[in-house]
Amino acid sequence: MSTRLDPSREAWMRAPETRAVMQALSSAGGSARFVGGAVRNALLGREVDDIDIATPLLPDEVMRRLETSQIKAVPTGIEHGTVTAIVGRRAFEVTTLRRDVATDGRHAVVAFSDNWAEDAARRDFTINALYAAPDGELFDYTGGLADLAARRIRFIGDPVARIREDYLRILRLFRFHAWYGRGALDEQARAAAREEQRGLETLSGERVQKEMLRLLEAENPVPALLVMRDDRILMHVIPVAARAIRPDRIGRLVAIAESGTPDAADPMLRLAALMPSDPGLVAAVAQRLRLSNENRDRLVDLSNAAEDIAPAMTGPALNKLLYRLGRQRVRDRILLCWSKDSDNSRDAGWGALLARTDSWTSPEFPLTGRDVLAAGIPEGPQVGRILSELENWWIEGDFTNDRQALAARLKSMARAGN
Repeated sequence: MSTRLDPSREAWMRAPETRAVMQALSSAGGSARFVGGAVRNALLGREVDDIDIATPLLPDEVMRRLETSQIKAVPTGIEHGTVTAIVGRRAFEVTTLRRDVATDGRHAVVAFSDNWAEDAARRDFTINALYAAPDGELFDYTGGLADLAARRIRFIGDPVARIREDYLRILRLFRFHAWYGRGALDEQARAAAREEQRGLETLSGERVQKEMLRLLEAENPVPALLVMRDDRILMHVIPVAARAIRPDRIGRLVAIAESGTPDAADPMLRLAALMPSDPGLVAAVAQRLRLSNENRDRLVDLSNAAEDIAPAMTGPALNKLLYRLGRQRVRDRILLCWSKDSDNSRDAGWGALLARTDSWTSPEFPLTGRDVLAAGIPEGPQVGRILSELENWWIEGDFTNDRQALAARLKSMARAGN
């Protein structure tokens, strides 16, 4: 593992926005370092999205320096030492060095510090406690470089103590292992998570949701999920019996995504694949995770799905489903059914079914209620009923009957007294 970063190779470090913030904080006796995910991802050669900065400067001084440099400063969490610096479209979280004074498993009371090692010691995992100066020099106070090279997710200090400070760290352990780990979980970390799992019940649904969806977004979350299931941790997050949880289906979705279908990595689709087709249980999970109305409805819709979908389904059957449900809901159903099919020889057929779905264009029903009224049907519920019957006939004919054919059938229905 490299002992320093090369700013000339790191676009995020040499970006004008980044340089402006670091210059404001580092000039005139100040100092600042990049910390956490940006450093970790850069060392792994992965994309850097969020840029966090640590500094011994107190929050008020951070605000003053940024504003003096014409940089917008937002006191997003100033009581905990965090100020957001905004330059153009980029935001940087700048946090004063801290030490924990008291924790309750969900929140922490902090005191500001000027000691970098003390700030590192309060963080969760060694790989998240790496610092880099603007010139690329690295600072490692917890053995994070060795752990990153080994792809080992290890708590800083006593794992039980770390978890009791914030029980969300149990889920973060599995999420970070899914994204950055390799091989078996660190045994001390796993034992601590297993021992302290009931603390997950004290967490808000919103916090649990964020971690779980990020875990499910990992390239291959299956190994982490299997450990969570076997250690009965997953049931505190997804209130479903362990035997009903199906990580193997996510394994199929992982393979499907790797073969060129990126939306098979959708975390909500993977969550649906993980659970049984039981709308009641799914509704309970949606409540536990405090899902948005849109995601809740999508999850429940998939748990209710009972359509007979297979690679060999006929064109008219697929067209009918697409017209009734729309392209996205059909895609979800195809991928979910594909995840349940262990026969790899059928993969090409499933892919072709998705391709047919993507190329479909929804036809527009040629008639309206006005046409029914014009045919002599009086206003009232009968208008809607007749229109629905005509539309069903049109659908069953695979949308081939045009307006003229529909008008003739409407005329016949009107003569018959319908």
